[in-house]
Amino acid sequence: MTDVPVDLLERVRRRLAVGVDEPTAGHVADALRAETHMCGSDTVLAILDRLRRESRGIGALEPLVSLPGVTDVLVNGAEAVHLDRGHGLELTDVSFGSDAEVRRLAQRLAAQAGRRLDDASPWVDARLPDGTRFHAVLAPVARPGTVISLRVPSRRTFSLAELVAAGAVGPAGATVLRQLVAARLSFVVSGGTGSGKTTVLSALLGEVPAAERIVVVEDATELRPDHPHVVGLEARPANVEGAGVVTVRDLVRQALRMRPDRLVVGEVRGAEVVDLLAALNTGHEGGCGTVHANSAADVPARFEALGVAGGLPRDAVHSQVAAGLDAVLHLGRAADGRRRIEHLAAVVVDPSGRVSAVPAIVMAGGAARPGPAHDALAARLERGR
Repeated sequence: MTDVPVDLLERVRRRLAVGVDEPTAGHVADALRAETHMCGSDTVLAILDRLRRESRGIGALEPLVSLPGVTDVLVNGAEAVHLDRGHGLELTDVSFGSDAEVRRLAQRLAAQAGRRLDDASPWVDARLPDGTRFHAVLAPVARPGTVISLRVPSRRTFSLAELVAAGAVGPAGATVLRQLVAARLSFVVSGGTGSGKTTVLSALLGEVPAAERIVVVEDATELRPDHPHVVGLEARPANVEGAGVVTVRDLVRQALRMRPDRLVVGEVRGAEVVDLLAALNTGHEGGCGTVHANSAADVPARFEALGVAGGLPRDAVHSQVAAGLDAVLHLGRAADGRRRIEHLAAVVVDPSGRVSAVPAIVMAGGAARPGPAHDALAARLERGR
């Protein structure tokens, strides 16, 4: 495609900004003549294509999110655009003419989501109409320029068998995970950002018997389990007037009145942990969710921090976790960027009443070796049969 000088593109853009909703080749040619710039049809078409891409969808990023396996697209200013398709971050050949162009894209995407993004509100976290999670921070708050982060929803749901085929977990580990679901034990999937928590949880929910009703509560819809009876509830931010907010905690309370056989919280990261723990301790077996943590051992501390922030005393958090949560499934990323299930930990209580997550099954190299808490987990699996 013909290269277009950035300054010329900007001048044409300014001329068409007034009175032209959808530019045509004639509009572009007229604007070029007004700029006393003589050019051929290739330049006119190149400018027209650039302007149309800017005004539709996600502009220059559209080809990237369409690539197979892409989970994230990251824009670091005008000159550095990265993507992740399961093997770590890759620098792409996509770039923008200026930071002003990146800023326009960010503001247009924010407007699509009904959110405000300007110097008074220089960041936004929202979901686009197609389900893509969109986050942006404007320059100069962000360096080296306006930053855009897109979390692309999975175009398909993986089964547990497919995760085995992909090497995320071995056959022996998959057998234990099926037993975990069948025994209706309550668990959380832990890991860092992009470790595959949502993918694994969706696969496990696909193992839930078809006669059971799954109610999923999420901040932004990502879980799409292959199951015939799934009801989803999605949180909603406040509108530009500051009204209409619906929190995850609100939705957890509503979900408890919807006769869930399995209550799922897509990500436990706020005061909703109080209601989730209450549900897990009042007959709602088989509940599950995801939580950000560096290791399974860090999950009890994470629950403690969230619970205390939600109004529960520290001792109450530990007693509720001890009574309501059975296991932690931890995921990690190998040096090659591949996501793998690392171990399954059992939640155990020490004599002081403090909770810890102790490895029960260590999954490495396709094997499933017993850990220190193997007997405790085995006893719970047996009771659940």
